[in-house]
Amino acid sequence: MASHRRVERTRRLALPFRLLFAVAVVALGAGVLFIANGGVGRAAAFLGSSLAGFVDNLAATPAPSAAPVVVASAPVLKSPEEPYTNQPTVDLAGRVPENLVGRQGYVIRIYVAIGDQAPGEVAELPLGDQVTFVVAGVGLSEGTNTFTATIAGPAGESAASPGVAYVLDTSGPAIKISSPKDGGVVNAKSVEVKGKTQARSSLELTNATTGASVIGAADVSGAFSLIIPISAGVNQLSLTSTDPAGNAKTSTLSVRKGSGELTAKLTASVTSIKASRLPETVQVFLALTDPNGQPVAGAQATFSLAAPNVPIISKSIQTDGSGRAVFTTTIPKGAARGQCKVTVIVHTADFGDVNSLTIIAITK
Repeated sequence: MASHRRVERTRRLALPFRLLFAVAVVALGAGVLFIANGGVGRAAAFLGSSLAGFVDNLAATPAPSAAPVVVASAPVLKSPEEPYTNQPTVDLAGRVPENLVGRQGYVIRIYVAIGDQAPGEVAELPLGDQVTFVVAGVGLSEGTNTFTATIAGPAGESAASPGVAYVLDTSGPAIKISSPKDGGVVNAKSVEVKGKTQARSSLELTNATTGASVIGAADVSGAFSLIIPISAGVNQLSLTSTDPAGNAKTSTLSVRKGSGELTAKLTASVTSIKASRLPETVQVFLALTDPNGQPVAGAQATFSLAAPNVPIISKSIQTDGSGRAVFTTTIPKGAARGQCKVTVIVHTADFGDVNSLTIIAITK
C-alpha cells in the first residue's frame, strides 16, 4: 500500500487570543506606516498602549450595581388622642419600616383627603436616620381631614398607611335648654337644668346669685342634666358648653324660687265606726301636691294608725304618678272608744317634708 502523509491539524486559538492576534496585526501595519514616516518611537508607543488597554479590558471583572430596595410596607401615622381641634395646623408623627432607615433617595409623602374628596399630596420630606418622624405645622381645612403616608424610592412608592383623621371645628356648640323655662318659678331648694348640646361637650352651670357652680358633661347624644341649688327670689343661671375641639358657648336664663308650700291632703274611707263592729277595714287616701298645685310622684309616705288600747300600725308607701297613695289597714277588735288618729309623714327630694292628720272616731 502506498504510504500517505498524515495531515497535521493545528489547534485553534481561543477567541480572546484570536482577537488579540488581529489587533496585533493591525497595530503592526500601522507601525510600518509610522516607520516609513520616521515615527519609530511613536509606533512602538502606540502598539504598546493599544495592547495593554485591550488586555486590561479583557481581564476586567464587571462591578455589580446595587439593586434598589422594594418598598414593601408603608409608614404608620400616630392617631390623635382627640381628633377634634380648633387649631389651624397639626403636627403629624409616625414611624417608618426599620429596613429603610438611613437609605438615600427615599422620601416620605403625606396625603390628605378633605371629607369625601380624593387624597392629595401636602408634604414631602427625606427619609431620615430615625425610625420616627414628625411633620410639623400641617394645615387643616374645616371639617374632617384624613391623613395617609407613603414611602417613595428608586423602586417605586409603597401603599398608603392607615388613615388618621383630624376634625377642624371652629364654631361654638349650640345649646338648647328644655327646662326650666326662662323666668319660670321653681318651688324647690334646687333646680334641674336639662337640654341638649354637642356630644361629649363639657358643661359648667353657675348660679350668679348664690355663687354656686356645678360641672358635668353631655352624653354621646348631646343630652345633659345638671342640678344646682337656688335661693329665694330671682336666680341668674348661666350654662357654658365646651365642645371636644375647645370651642365654648354660654346660654343664660333666670328662675325664681317660689314661696308656696308642699301640701298633703289626708282623708279616710269612714269618719266614725262603732266599737261593736270591730274589727273593721278602713282606707286612708293621700293626695300630695307641690307648691304650684302639681302632683308629686315618687314621694315616700309613712302612715301610722293609733287607736286606743291597741298597738300602732305603720306602713310606708310611695306616691304614684298622680301624687296619690292609699293606706289600707284594719282597726282591730278591742280598740276602745275615742279618737283613732291616722297620720302621714311625707318626704320629698325637691320640696322637703310635710305632715298630715285625719281622725276616725270609735263610738259606742
